Amino acid sequence: MKMIKPTAAIAAILMFVSSGFCAPSQAGTAKKKSAPPKPADAGPALEPKAIEILKASSARLAAARTLSFSAVEFFEGASRHGHPLSFTTKSEVTLQRPDKLRVITSADGPATEFYYDGKKMTAYAPVENLVAVADAPPTIEAALEAAYKSAAIYFPFTDLIVADPYKDMESGLERAYYIGQSKVVGEVTTDMVAYVDNGVFVQIWIGTEDKLPRLMHAIFLNDPERLRHNLILSDWKLDGEIPADAFASAKAAAANPIPFVHPHPVPPPDAPPASKPVKSKKSKSE
Repeated sequence: MKMIKPTAAIAAILMFVSSGFCAPSQAGTAKKKSAPPKPADAGPALEPKAIEILKASSARLAAARTLSFSAVEFFEGASRHGHPLSFTTKSEVTLQRPDKLRVITSADGPATEFYYDGKKMTAYAPVENLVAVADAPPTIEAALEAAYKSAAIYFPFTDLIVADPYKDMESGLERAYYIGQSKVVGEVTTDMVAYVDNGVFVQIWIGTEDKLPRLMHAIFLNDPERLRHNLILSDWKLDGEIPADAFASAKAAAANPIPFVHPHPVPPPDAPPASKPVKSKKSKSE
């Protein structure tokens, strides 16, 4: 599933870069991992009960005119020592369908704020007092796609706030099965469902009564390190009143502007190769 990834920001100053991040050591990658045993009877690829729960949760979210919730993300990254380190972001999310979104994020790194009002999208770094503004498409889904393509902005809960979450995941759904119930997560009874979507294994805890997701655990199956990504969802409010000025910021409007660009742009195919600097030869007298 596309949902849980480390959040990227609009420029280097908005990117969270830790000195502990680096490629895993050769010793770590050289270890051979035995293949997991195959289940004797895995059952149908898409269990009806699991699909029913996923569809019910999608319908509950899609029907809400307004949404607000808190999302705490824990994601792992390999350290220079080869051990997985965990980092955290917390996002306060507010949206109004079809064309309003606000995401206020604190993190183990620079804080960021994102605003979308149906016409413009704004990325703001409050500590650095930097802001980037760009024209935006007329829907939340299209704006999120534009933000990702143009500036590498991605939120781990993106697939929960699109117009139809189940439809968005359906084409890539490879397996789904029901696990059972939990009475621990979110302090409510939840149904646990596991599924594989576009090469990502996800286990999700969904409220049995209110159909709202409370926890998501994901592993990218093509990741040799099998690093874990967890998303805790709470403080759900559906169809509440939202102030008209919630999707803009006076401080962001007065901040120092920077371009709304990708932090690591890819040069066009016809771009000439970058020339290497020519080293000047030292004279004998030097």
